[in-house]
This record gives sequence, C-alpha cells and structure tokens, in this order.
Amino acid sequence: MLLIVLVGGGAGTYVVTRPTTTTTTTTTTVRATTTTTQPPSPSFTMTAVGDTDLGDTPQLPGDPVAYFAPVKSALAADIVFGNLEGTMTTATTSKCGAHSSECYAFRVPPSFAQAYRATGFTVLNSANNHSYDFGAQGEADTSAALKSVGIVQAGLPGQIGVVRTRGVSVAFVDFAPYSLTNNLLDFTQAAQLIAQAKREARVVVVYMHAGAEGTSADHVTRASEYYYGENRGNPYVFAHAAIDDGADLVIASGPHVLRGMQWYKGHLIAYSLGDFTNYDAFATVGDLSISAILHVTMTSRGVLTAASVTPVALRPGGQAVLDPTHAAWGFMNQLSTQDFAGSAALIGAGGQVSVPKGA
Repeated sequence: MLLIVLVGGGAGTYVVTRPTTTTTTTTTTVRATTTTTQPPSPSFTMTAVGDTDLGDTPQLPGDPVAYFAPVKSALAADIVFGNLEGTMTTATTSKCGAHSSECYAFRVPPSFAQAYRATGFTVLNSANNHSYDFGAQGEADTSAALKSVGIVQAGLPGQIGVVRTRGVSVAFVDFAPYSLTNNLLDFTQAAQLIAQAKREARVVVVYMHAGAEGTSADHVTRASEYYYGENRGNPYVFAHAAIDDGADLVIASGPHVLRGMQWYKGHLIAYSLGDFTNYDAFATVGDLSISAILHVTMTSRGVLTAASVTPVALRPGGQAVLDPTHAAWGFMNQLSTQDFAGSAALIGAGGQVSVPKGA
C-alpha cells in the first residue's frame, strides 16, 4: 500500500528519536473520501501555499475560520494544498523537555481540521519536523482529524495522497529530511515512491520540506543546507531528481521565506512558498512577512499550461492578508534571476508566470 506525507519546517531544534532509514518502503495511499466517475477534463486548477499554523494550545485564535478569511477567496481551485505545521491533538506529552528553550511543539484541537476544510483546503502535508511533536498519539489524532473532514494527508512514511478532480487522479508525494516522514535524504526511497505514485495517478506533484531557515535562507545554494546542525537536504538536487523520476510539478516550503522558481525540463519548481499563515508562532519581520499563493493549471497528462502568483503579506502575529503592494512579485523575480539565470520562472504583470513553449 502507498502512504503520502507532506512535511513542513519550523523554528528550533527537532528533538525526537527516529528509526533507522531503509530503502524498502511500505506504502499507503490516502484518497479523498468522495470521488466521481466523470471523464477526464482537459485541465484542472490547483493552488498551493507554504507553512500554515493556527496556534499552539492554549494560544489559539478565537475563530480559526475567520483567521483564514482574508485569503480564502484567493485559494479557490479544484485542489488546494498547504503544509500543516504541527498536530491536531489533545495529547499533552510533547517531544520537548520541561525546561527546553529552543524546542517547539505545536498542537491545535482536532476540531480545527474543519477550519481548514471550510477555507477550501483539500490536501495537507505532514512531511515536516512538527508532525511528530506529540508523538504517535499526536500523529494518529491528526490523521484521524483530517480524514474526518475529507482532507487528504500526505508525507508520513510511505504515504501518498491521491485526489480525483474533474476525472483526473492527482498524487501528492511529500518529503522532508526525516525518517518519520518520506525521507528526502534517501533518493532510492524517493524514486520508489514517485514511481508508485505514477502507477496510482495520472499526475504527480512532489512537495519537499527542505533547506535552511530564516531571513538569510532565501537563496537556493545548490548544496546541502544545514540548520541547527541538522542536514535539511539539497533542495536543488532533490527537486531535479524528483522531476527526472517522473514528477510533473515540485513545490516546497520550510525555510519560512520565499525562494525563487525555476523551469527544469519544462516543469516548474517553486523552491519555497514561505509561511502562509501562523498564529504568534513565527517571526513576521522583513522578508519573513512576504508570502504568496501559487496558482497552476495543468492538463490531465500533467502538463502545466498556466501559472500565476498572488502576493500575500503576514500581519504582526502571523495572519495572512492579500498584499496590494505586490511585494512577492519583485522579491521572487530577483531571487529567481540571481539563482537560476536563463531557467528562471519569472512573474510578469498581473502576477502571470511566463510558461516556456513546450512546457
């Protein structure tokens, strides 16, 4: 069976005992609870955002649906994807020691899953350094909460998430640099999972939670990146390998800042969509306050025919709102040009991304 997991990053160290990684992967497929049998449409739409966090019990928004409200309309699409930072659980024992000052464990009530569903999310990633914040119970409670509202989960070990929309099956294979998720440090395992996803669905989207964090981490270095001494992978090499292995689109978050976008063999790579929303969880100063929503249109064969970016700003405290200054456009274009030169995916007037011929 096939299991798909999406992984997100977070501040501080990741303190947890992990099992030994192997390249023999038991897979589980997580599918949408409702499917249709209509013939494939010529295309479908998808929006994707980076890290989302609605607080840490007992510090929670009074109305989580209202917290998402300023950006809900901009998320509308056949598939809406985001990275879930933390857990949805009532568990009380976390990975952090009693006196730790550099360890972060996030949890919200399981009922908050409905807020994500009401906002439009259909797929959430758990491949990150916070999916195991409250141990096995926290992980199981989160999976159960998402399933109860019809949100597909991806990113846990061996987990692949499959959504069917407009008659097209779309698989999400999510990775993070941990053995408690689909492990992006294990290229053999990654290739196996992507191959399995291609057998499960017509279109394959790969998510990676990769790279260093913070205001100095907005460039793709093309080298292995470290944070607090922890190997967070080589996003450039992994993304290219994922496309070579059969991915149709690669999206990412984890650094908590936006990164550039690149065309590789006609496929789009968005190296970090930054923080999308949080509730007093992460800093929102400087580059950390700039975010974006990626919109794509893809054919039933996985060919990307249109892409655009909606600029988002994070208010102090972490609420996402639409940004009338369009800061994300210039910021991402600068990074894309500096990091990828002729293969940069550039945002034009109105937020449209120029799609090369043959993509």
